[in-house]
Amino acid sequence: MNVSTHNPTRVAIIGTGNVGATFAYALMLSGLAAEIVLIDVNKSKAQGEAMDLNHAVPLAHPTRIWSGTYEDCAGAVLTVVTAGAAQKPGETRLDLVQRNTAIFRSIIPEIVKYNPDGLILIATNPVDILTYVSWKLSGLPKKRVIGSGTILDTARFRYLLSEHFDVDPRSVHAYIVGEHGDSEVPVWSLANIAGMRLPMFCAANGMSCQDDALDHIFQQTRDAAYEIIERKGSTYYAIGTGLVRIAEAIIRDQSTVLSISSYIEDYYGIDDVYISLPTIVDRGGAERTLRLELSNEEIAGLQNSAKVLKEIISQLNLG
Repeated sequence: MNVSTHNPTRVAIIGTGNVGATFAYALMLSGLAAEIVLIDVNKSKAQGEAMDLNHAVPLAHPTRIWSGTYEDCAGAVLTVVTAGAAQKPGETRLDLVQRNTAIFRSIIPEIVKYNPDGLILIATNPVDILTYVSWKLSGLPKKRVIGSGTILDTARFRYLLSEHFDVDPRSVHAYIVGEHGDSEVPVWSLANIAGMRLPMFCAANGMSCQDDALDHIFQQTRDAAYEIIERKGSTYYAIGTGLVRIAEAIIRDQSTVLSISSYIEDYYGIDDVYISLPTIVDRGGAERTLRLELSNEEIAGLQNSAKVLKEIISQLNLG
C-alpha cells in the first residue's frame, strides 16, 4: 500500500513590520495557507505577532502560525520578503538601496539554502531594484523571483478612476507600468470600462474625459504613498492585500494577469531589468509578460523608467 505524504501549504514571511504583519493577518483571513511562519531579526516582535494572530485563528481559518528561523522556509510554496530599512530624512534613494542591498545579502542566501525550490516575492522598496538584487543573489530561475511591483499603484489607479466615473473599481481595467515609483507610467491608451476605452465610455455616458482631470487622477495615484505617509506614517493595508492577491494566484495556480515586477527581456528595447508589466502569474511564478500595444508616449515613459532603474543597479556592484 502506497501512502502519500501531504505537505501543508506553507508561506514564509521575512520581516514583521507593518507590511509583513498586515500581510500575515490578511493571509490568515483568506484561508489560502495552512501554515504561516514569521521570521524577523527581532525575534520578540515575530513571537508577539504570531501570538496575536493565533488568537484570531478560532474566529477565522484553521492555520498553524508561529515565529521561526530561516530553516522554516523549507517546503514553503512562497517566501515573501518585507524586511528592510526605511528611508531616513535627508537620505538619498541610492543610499537606501545600498543599505537594503546589504541587508538582502544576508537574507536571500539563507532563504535559498533551506528552500531552493520555492518562489520568492519581494515587497521591500525600492522593490524593482531589490527584486533584481534578490534574483542575482539567489541563483534561482528568473520566473521564481518576483516583486510586488505596481500591483498597488494599479489598484490605486483603478480606484481613483472608479470614483471619477462612478463605477465599481473591479469593473475598471487599467494598468500602471514601469517602476514602482516616480517614473511609473499610466497606460491610458488601453484603459477601459466594460471593454469601452475611456473616450468612448465618456461619450456614451455624457461624461467628461478632459486631459486635466485624467492627469490629476494619475498624479494622485503616483503621489498617494507620500500623502498617506504624511498622515499616518506608512502604508500597509493595500499592499498587504496586494501580496495576498499575488499569493492566491501562485498557490491556486490561477494564471492571473497581475502588474508585478518581473525580469524583462527584449521589450521595446528594454533588457535585463525587473520592471512592472501585466504578467501571467501561476504556481511557477512569472509565467509570461504580456506584450502591450503601447502609444509612443507610453513606450518612451517605460524606456525612461527602465533607464532610471538600470542606472541605480549599475552602482551596486552585483557582479
